[in-house]
Amino acid sequence: MLIDNHGRPINYLRLAVTDRCNLRCFYCMPHEGEEMIRLVGVLSEMGISKVRITGGEPFVRRDLMQFLWHLSELEGIKKINITTNGVLTAPLVPELKKIGINSVNLSLDSLDRQRFYEMTRRDELPKVLATLNALLEHEIPVKINSVIMAQKNDEDILSMVELARDKNVSVRFIEEMPFNGEGLKLENFMSYHKIIEKIKSKYPDLYKIEDEPNSTSYNYQIPNFKGNIGVIAAFSRTFCGTCNRIRVTPTGVFKTCLYDEGVMNIKDLMRSGLSDEALKQHIYQALQNRAKDGFEAEARRSTLVTESMTTIGG
Repeated sequence: MLIDNHGRPINYLRLAVTDRCNLRCFYCMPHEGEEMIRLVGVLSEMGISKVRITGGEPFVRRDLMQFLWHLSELEGIKKINITTNGVLTAPLVPELKKIGINSVNLSLDSLDRQRFYEMTRRDELPKVLATLNALLEHEIPVKINSVIMAQKNDEDILSMVELARDKNVSVRFIEEMPFNGEGLKLENFMSYHKIIEKIKSKYPDLYKIEDEPNSTSYNYQIPNFKGNIGVIAAFSRTFCGTCNRIRVTPTGVFKTCLYDEGVMNIKDLMRSGLSDEALKQHIYQALQNRAKDGFEAEARRSTLVTESMTTIGG
């Protein structure tokens, strides 16, 4: 099993299958299928059992559904999750159910159509809501991811919470990160503490529930709500101590932390003719020099964190 130099088991891969996206969210952004199957197969032999497919927007990749079928056939992979903006996803939900997708994270920053347009630069809210309804209809577990920024969409927090009243969803509010091509604008930063305070202003009976192992979110319940609420301290990085994730970007860069610069290009290594066993040695060695947390990873960088999230893989 993969163990990093801090004794943390690594069993979760976030695999970005494309850096293209059909939205242009201002807080996010200014090869090949067989190789990815080989890589996931190698990692599954090393203990990776969960894969999250990210982008960009995964569903702009034309061969994605075929790729997901192949991925589902890998013996060691027990859970396949997807993060999507939902614009193209609704018609594919029945097939996702057949494939056995474990859960879907749906990016949704506002329920107000005009504000959604202002944030994403696209008028696609009806399609996203259609995806949400299709996922619920086919009983695929859904987590709604909402990046919160002061003076941008913080007034949407309470309306987003209401989604959990009669829908079996987890509504998760995320601190903005600096991965937008420009860096973090502190005047718009909403900490997880402020987000929780905002929720409690209307729902004072909000209470903490137990977090799943390796959870990135602090999770809460409101009495008589069908769904639940989560808050992800993505910039504060309070969950680093239990991180079980590695990342592969759309260009094949292997990252042991979201905030690092990338430790090697695994695509180039694979194309150099390395055997699976030699590839495993490179992966193992990378995990033996892993940063303790996101702050250490950021401190090791030669440049400031400003790259676009689409180049990293969500």
